[in-house]
Amino acid sequence: MMAPNRWDPASRALLRPLRLASDRSRSLLARVSRHPARPSRSLLVSLFGADALSPLDQDCILEQVRRMLRLSEEDGRVVAEFQAMHAAAREAGFGRIFRSPTLFEDMVKCILLCNCQWTRTLAMATALCELQLELRHSSGTEVLELRTPPIRELKRKRGKNRNVRVKLETKFTELECLEDPRVETAEDARVATGTSDVITHLETDEKSASLPQVAPETGSACQSFDSSELSLEGCIGDFPTPEELAYLDEDFLAKCCNLGYRAERIVLLARSIVEGKVCLQNLEEMQKMSLPATEELSTIPSTYERLNNELTTISGFGPFTRANVLMCMGFFHMIPADTETIRHLKQCHKIASTIKSVHMELDKIYGEYAPFQFLAYWFELWGFYDKQFGKIAEMDPSTYRLFTASALKKQHRCR
Repeated sequence: MMAPNRWDPASRALLRPLRLASDRSRSLLARVSRHPARPSRSLLVSLFGADALSPLDQDCILEQVRRMLRLSEEDGRVVAEFQAMHAAAREAGFGRIFRSPTLFEDMVKCILLCNCQWTRTLAMATALCELQLELRHSSGTEVLELRTPPIRELKRKRGKNRNVRVKLETKFTELECLEDPRVETAEDARVATGTSDVITHLETDEKSASLPQVAPETGSACQSFDSSELSLEGCIGDFPTPEELAYLDEDFLAKCCNLGYRAERIVLLARSIVEGKVCLQNLEEMQKMSLPATEELSTIPSTYERLNNELTTISGFGPFTRANVLMCMGFFHMIPADTETIRHLKQCHKIASTIKSVHMELDKIYGEYAPFQFLAYWFELWGFYDKQFGKIAEMDPSTYRLFTASALKKQHRCR
């Protein structure tokens, strides 16, 4: 799991900063876990450092959580269809692939996956979040070598911090959420299938005129919540926004975060978004469109093809990066293939392949699960990781760097 996401195996909770709609320069540390009173059907989102949340900010926080955990109605349909054809995945409650709260963060992290070892990918993501914290507190251009005026820290009068709890309640018959701290761009959140209608309301442990009040419940975390659970001290920053990266000097960014050639691609992407040349909202709206499978429309490119063509126009977005981004957007028929994919086929299927032939081999193995080939591949791959390293959900985050090809080569066959 890449920064700023942090999995706590002891409490089985996900922690990360989330942005506010009312002030995009401000983030609140969020903790997402099962609701202690209703663990089978509810999630509890706890936010640290908020005096109160406006309805706009409430909706924004919840929408980010929904996106990360894929809790939309369409996501529920995908899980149900995949599990209907994959009994082992259904039994394990597998089907929802974790992603970032924004498409921009997904896109940048897909760039970080290219042409480097996993340990460096983790380090680059962490460095970007540390830089964001530095940018937020910066008061001059000399240190950060910015091309534009510095981002000044907003000074506000703050009252006593309140711990605002946002409860995201779902109608799943079973809910096994946040089981695996897996790779950021392809992480199984293990939410069992069911209707995905989402009902939301708020709980707070202090009275606030701007928040709807909910009567306390026996055993509710609101009665036992310890604010020390969520501390901003020692935390890295949030993942930077396009506005924070758009006019940084590429050489400075490359050196500061050890990004190499990726720095230029990330800055160009951020700048294109800020200047309106790339509209992420349009890309996401396009993803939601579906064309009828009629002969009259057979010559019209599919939604996947049209999105793939749009991404091709972005500098530095090659086939592997585009396939990863489109997977994050919800297309699972294409498996992003790299050397790790080749290693997996050789180690677990005794198939020798190359980067040119690997897609043909993948189709032979996972084609029966169309259009969810990636889900079948990812379920198998992480099942192998579990056998190799032990149950990943129980591992300390500091051990994620062990997921390297050199370590996996020691395992000559799937157990």
